[in-house]
Amino acid sequence: MDLPRTPIQGHLEALTAAFAAQGHRLYLVGGPVRDHILGRAIHDVDLTTAATPDEIRRVASKVNPSSVYDVGARFGTIGMIFHDPDGQPWPVEVTTFRTEQYLDGTRKPEVRFGTSLEDDLRRRDFTMNAIAVDLRDGSEHDPTGGRASIEAGVIVAVGNAVARFREDPLRLLRAVRFTSQLGFQIESVTEAAIVECAPELARISRERVAAELNLILMSDRASSGMRRATELGLMADAMPELVPMLGTSQRPSGQHKDVFEHTMGVLDNLDGGDLGLRWAALLHDVGKPATKTVEDGVVHFIGHEEVGARMAQRILRRLHLDSALVSRVVALIRNHLRINAYEATWTDSAVRRLIREVDPYLDDLIKLSRADVTSYRRERRDAAAGRVDRFERRCAELQAAQDVARLRSPIDGDELMVLFGRPPGPWIRPVKEYLLGLVLDGELGEGDVEAARTLAKAFMQEREGLGDG
Repeated sequence: MDLPRTPIQGHLEALTAAFAAQGHRLYLVGGPVRDHILGRAIHDVDLTTAATPDEIRRVASKVNPSSVYDVGARFGTIGMIFHDPDGQPWPVEVTTFRTEQYLDGTRKPEVRFGTSLEDDLRRRDFTMNAIAVDLRDGSEHDPTGGRASIEAGVIVAVGNAVARFREDPLRLLRAVRFTSQLGFQIESVTEAAIVECAPELARISRERVAAELNLILMSDRASSGMRRATELGLMADAMPELVPMLGTSQRPSGQHKDVFEHTMGVLDNLDGGDLGLRWAALLHDVGKPATKTVEDGVVHFIGHEEVGARMAQRILRRLHLDSALVSRVVALIRNHLRINAYEATWTDSAVRRLIREVDPYLDDLIKLSRADVTSYRRERRDAAAGRVDRFERRCAELQAAQDVARLRSPIDGDELMVLFGRPPGPWIRPVKEYLLGLVLDGELGEGDVEAARTLAKAFMQEREGLGDG
């Protein structure tokens, strides 16, 4: 094989020569080799060698990486960082050949360092990831038929599929992730083993599960990956709240795509989108099964946005996702119906209030609203798209006139305490909200302090009978 080229090629050649000087060969292995065969860009560098972790550290020091660190020395992996000509860091991981014996019911293998490249490759997850290339001469080592699997576009477990998945059940989700990233199909025996071993996923930490779900959601075929994970039974553990969406019809006749398929359509409709927006698309209707009612032949999901927001918060916290991402997703789900309800009769103040309430998620909410139209009927899709377009233009006009998201009451809490001669307390908030409301309605200038004082006194007089305060 032609040697894969990376922006740190000179560093890799120096590293290969340093290992050769110590009598060891260095092999590129796994994902980078697979991606090279597929003609995809290589973004990471995984290497393997017969050298022990201590030897790897000593050899690495001879080629002056910017850092050397333990990825998992107990498992034989040492990491190092090199920089490409543009100054971008490239992590390189070098792992000692391994053989492993997994104990039943645990993800803690008994690690044994080996001396055989073939034995090392035969312990890996899928045949497409069990190919190595000698960095000295480009010779390819493929004892499990990985190249044939790549050329056929199929995902095949190495050796006994059930044994491979029981060794590390995260491989169940990894198989699905590769279908969504590469567009491959899962070979039938491997697929049957995934279904059989699906309950084993409960042994895996939620952080590792979340990492795979994130990769599926950020792939080019996110809906396909989520659909396959659900069909194969993996969501029963990873995210059981998604399962009731299957079969929950949005029409009384049932002759309409269910909530799950609608959700997959929303994922497909997203124009790009980062991780938070994709999570919001996935979970925006998760509250529908719990709120479904049928009255006079009409299906209702009353309050599903609030129920869904609470469910999404529990799901994402259980997966230990970043708190800022959780807050953003919950806000998008809670408000996801509002833009699609827009009418030209809305007042400027109503639009300003919505802008403020969803700041800083307005752009995301508009994208989600566009995606949340999956009707088969062209006229409905066009009408919904036109509604979002008009709302977006209205927002732009209002924001061009003033920074709506940063509008404030002309007087703050400190000034209110001086005005009324009262200490801090819950009485301040209603006054500030009243004054801010007048600003949003265009009835009070943001800088009109004197008018704000007069209005605040009148408000408090009516509210508490305080006279002039």
